[in-house]
Amino acid sequence: MTPGRPLVDLARRMGHDFARPELLIEAMTHPSMGGASSNQRFEFLGDRVLGLVIAEALLDQDPSADEGALAPRLNALVRKETCAEIAMAIDLGAALRMGRSEMISGGRRKTALLGDAMEAVIAAVYIDAGFDAARAFILRLWDDRIARARAQTADAKTALQEWAQGRGMAPPDYADLDRDGPDHAPVFSVEARLSDGRAARGRAASKRAAQQLAAEALLSTLEGNDD
Repeated sequence: MTPGRPLVDLARRMGHDFARPELLIEAMTHPSMGGASSNQRFEFLGDRVLGLVIAEALLDQDPSADEGALAPRLNALVRKETCAEIAMAIDLGAALRMGRSEMISGGRRKTALLGDAMEAVIAAVYIDAGFDAARAFILRLWDDRIARARAQTADAKTALQEWAQGRGMAPPDYADLDRDGPDHAPVFSVEARLSDGRAARGRAASKRAAQQLAAEALLSTLEGNDD
């Protein structure tokens, strides 16, 4: 299949000349189109490539940071909402191939669809031209956000405490929920809770990192909500 004008224009905005244009077609095909090929498998791969590239970039950015500091930054940069924001910045939605019902319901603007497609496009670049090309593509699009990540998520627990105290609430509480995995590689689950009952969870290889992730997740649900 030959890419149509929307896909050709998207590839230009992406700054990647596909040797195998069919990869971009598959990455931009939502399951609602029917048929055997959709972007779900590419989404799975792209999520992993994105995580590796961002983790590497964060390590290079702050050599002194430990896992507890890095994990919230990684989470903020690879979550679906961030992928969707990047997708909107390059007008990825204009080239999405989807079924009529999905299109009518506003699929080109849905966070989940845009985030999935962004991850699928990363996989397409990776398969088409290798890891270095995928890394360059990701770093070009995520550059400003990576630069801001250190300041934005340097200490999510402190930020959450300040949010609560600024509204006359008690400091947040952190509850240990679970510990699983082998002794040499445990995974901790922690819940951050506000006195009004709002809560969010985090999972990581240390309690500190899990608390930071839980605090960051709870903060993300509180943005723009002063109740």
